[in-house]
Amino acid sequence: MPQTTVRPLHAGEWRLYRSVRLAALADAPEAFGSTWAAERAFPEERWRERLSRRNTFLAERDGTPCGLTSVLLTAPPTAELVSFWVTPAARGSGTADLLLDTALAHAAAHARTELRLWVTAGNARAEHFYLRRGFTRTGESQPVRPDEPHLEHAMTRPTTDG
Repeated sequence: MPQTTVRPLHAGEWRLYRSVRLAALADAPEAFGSTWAAERAFPEERWRERLSRRNTFLAERDGTPCGLTSVLLTAPPTAELVSFWVTPAARGSGTADLLLDTALAHAAAHARTELRLWVTAGNARAEHFYLRRGFTRTGESQPVRPDEPHLEHAMTRPTTDG
């Protein structure tokens, strides 16, 4: 049985981060505030900078990348979950739960009591996952990308269950 683990990515792993992030953008372009074409053009320094200012976590199944997310430690008491993605082959395997558990623990360890995220309107699978994990909609919406009609909705939950 394959084993899935989650670990932090470091600035020196920018090539790995780049490959997984570009795979996410290619797989689900409507779900992200950026595009494959825009990020494909990023120089090495931009990838390293992202990894140095974000807390980025990689899910791996038997050593093969299968998911990615980042936690932005915004102004207390909130952290923001961004760039959450699981490969199509790993969906439904518990990988999303492992990534989210890691993000929640990381936010809580940094004195954040709330985890916030944006989910694209119409992404029923993602929204059901977040609802199952205790997130609720805040009522806020915004365009996924400027000057585009697709919306995303804000969701939030406490970082601990207690």
